Amino acid sequence: MASAISANKAELLAIANAVASEKMIDKSIVIEAMEEAIQKSARNRYGAENDIRAKLDPQTGDLRLWRVVEVVEEVEDYFKQVDLTAAKKLEDDAKLGDFIVDPLPPVDLGRIDAQSAKQVIFQKVRDAERERQFEEFKDRANEVITGVIKSVEFGHVIVNLGRAEGVIRRDQQIPREAARVGERIRAIITKVERNNRGPQIFLSRAHPDFMRKLFAQEVPEIYDGIIEIKAAARDPGSRAKIGVISHDSSIDPVGACVGMKGSRVQAVVQELQGEKIDIIPWSEDTATFVVNALQPATVSRVVLDEEEGRIEVVVPDDQLSLAIGRRGQNVRLASQLTGHQIDIMTEEEASEKRSKEFAERSKMFEEELDVDETLSQLLVAEGFAELEEVAYVELAELASIEGFDEELGEELQSRALEALERQAETFRAARRELGVEDALAEMPHLSEAMLVTLGKAGIKTLDDLADLATDELIAKKREAPRRRNNSPDGPPMRRAPQRPEDKGGVLGEYGLNEEQGNEIIMAARAHWFEDEEEAPAPAAEQTDQQEAADADSTQ
Repeated sequence: MASAISANKAELLAIANAVASEKMIDKSIVIEAMEEAIQKSARNRYGAENDIRAKLDPQTGDLRLWRVVEVVEEVEDYFKQVDLTAAKKLEDDAKLGDFIVDPLPPVDLGRIDAQSAKQVIFQKVRDAERERQFEEFKDRANEVITGVIKSVEFGHVIVNLGRAEGVIRRDQQIPREAARVGERIRAIITKVERNNRGPQIFLSRAHPDFMRKLFAQEVPEIYDGIIEIKAAARDPGSRAKIGVISHDSSIDPVGACVGMKGSRVQAVVQELQGEKIDIIPWSEDTATFVVNALQPATVSRVVLDEEEGRIEVVVPDDQLSLAIGRRGQNVRLASQLTGHQIDIMTEEEASEKRSKEFAERSKMFEEELDVDETLSQLLVAEGFAELEEVAYVELAELASIEGFDEELGEELQSRALEALERQAETFRAARRELGVEDALAEMPHLSEAMLVTLGKAGIKTLDDLADLATDELIAKKREAPRRRNNSPDGPPMRRAPQRPEDKGGVLGEYGLNEEQGNEIIMAARAHWFEDEEEAPAPAAEQTDQQEAADADSTQ
């Protein structure tokens, strides 16, 4: 009998050690799972109402089983309570209120109990293994890892990472790259999420950071921090651009990334399935960087619009198709690389645009300021585009224009102010006709023109305005990309259809920033908080009236 017990002890410890080693988890977790399984089986044998505990010694394999009972004066629950007389038999110093241990004999596990215990242990071990996997990978985002393709399910590639599995979703794969089961594959970990079925490790071969990491592996200067990749953009499997800068003036960043006879860049190109990579010198000057980013096209002129975050690039007629690239690829990658929307136009288109803008602005000044054509054109030539600029510019700046003096400057500013007031009055009348409350006119940063726009959008009261989020009020509309067809026989250029997510805020066209938008929304909501402060007053009055009524009734 003793040998049988010894064998059982040895077997339990051997199982615990084997499972802990195979699953690479702490042995104490396996021991805890065994104890839980034995407790569950004992409750099935002795009654689920009992508070049964089990303890397995991890060194000797000894198993102790007991029931926890409370010492009470009068027993109401015979499964969890015991009177003082019975308690004294178990523990000499037992007293009322104590919780004492009632030892139980070991249980022989039947077939059903053994199967149930096995399920408990498996579940506990599986949970511990998943937690271990999550802890191992949770801080490894943005790290390149190598694994073996396990399977391909619905276009998603399942990768065996050794101690866990990762997934490369279809949109994170390099197009036209064949995934074969059993092949080794490299990818970057983009994120790790906790999941009921275990940690979800998301991998990518299409992310720009994957290309960055590959260059860091191939170019020692990048790894050492001498050369830095400041920006990267990819069209996976086709073409990519990276902007590099050297922190050591003696080292050429482009040459270092290319390597001897292109050896370094070719190693990255091969890993990315032949993806062509343009290595571009990065520059703090936005215009210079845009010119570099549009290589190999030649750029004539760059016009920045910092408020709109747009850049107009003028190229010679013969460079237009090269600058745009096949299916717009070159300009799209350049936009991603620089972080600005880039509009490409030819010299002829730029000239037509400038002429049109010049004529429109001249006509506007001529009509609004009641001046002749020569004077209005002179204002436009000096860079004035809006009436506000004329009205509020320093008088000295107007007077410094050739042929102008202070008297003429004062007269122009006076007329500009009158014109602005006329426009405001027109918008004010339109706003009132739309039924927009006068209270909205008191909100900061809102002009009468903006109030008309709000009215047309159905926002006519403070509550209507207060219900908006800042983005709904000021977000700029994303403009659909222009499609160009370079074939003379092809269809004319047209704009892509507007998508629902391209809709901007109600006042998106006015260029309000986020801070101004927040101020407008908070000012519109101010009356809500005033109502909350005033709300308790009626209740207080009602209490006073009730107290007075109670006093009268008492008398």
